[in-house]
Amino acid sequence: MARQQERARRTRASLVEAAASEFAKRGYAAASVNAILDGSQATKGAMYFHFQSKEELARAILTGAIELFTDVTDQWAKRTDLDPFQLLHGLVRDIATLFRTNVVVRAEFRLIIEPEFYADVQSGAGQVWGRSAHQFAALAQESGLFREGVDTEKFTRVLAASLAGQRYMADLTSQNGDLGDWFEESLEVVLEAMASAEWLEQFHREGWAPVESYVQQ
Repeated sequence: MARQQERARRTRASLVEAAASEFAKRGYAAASVNAILDGSQATKGAMYFHFQSKEELARAILTGAIELFTDVTDQWAKRTDLDPFQLLHGLVRDIATLFRTNVVVRAEFRLIIEPEFYADVQSGAGQVWGRSAHQFAALAQESGLFREGVDTEKFTRVLAASLAGQRYMADLTSQNGDLGDWFEESLEVVLEAMASAEWLEQFHREGWAPVESYVQQ
């Protein structure tokens, strides 16, 4: 029984990974079930044992991406040894690493711009890290790290839009640059406009604190 359960788990994981690869490349509508079966080396019967439809496969990917983002953001939220902007920097670098290394995350990013999944944007993986970014911004404001009068909602919104734009541009331009560096660039630009003079003075002198990633590569 245990062996059968492990085989079923592996088959399901292979189907999700193959579907993620197909969705990331072609989007939802153009994704081929046959290509997913070829990539997973599973039979059609095995696929429909685990997933009743292509949509159910896609929703498994959306759920998987949320779980990945939640795990990473929770790790950064537990840290108390760095100031909130440094923690936010670690988080956005890890988000970039997830995009680079995890096909499920790349597929989720592609799926949520498709008409079939517009409604999932409000509860998707982006909202997970966005809530953490907002919490870090609130902590930064409490600690006096923002300039006087800064709207933390605006800070989080502009940062999120900039990161999403960098992610789209990476696909559109097919550039081979480091997405982590681009995300870091976006954070720095927003902080230059909104962080306190005292924080910026220290940052210009010391830079980003060296931290280890929470993403398994």
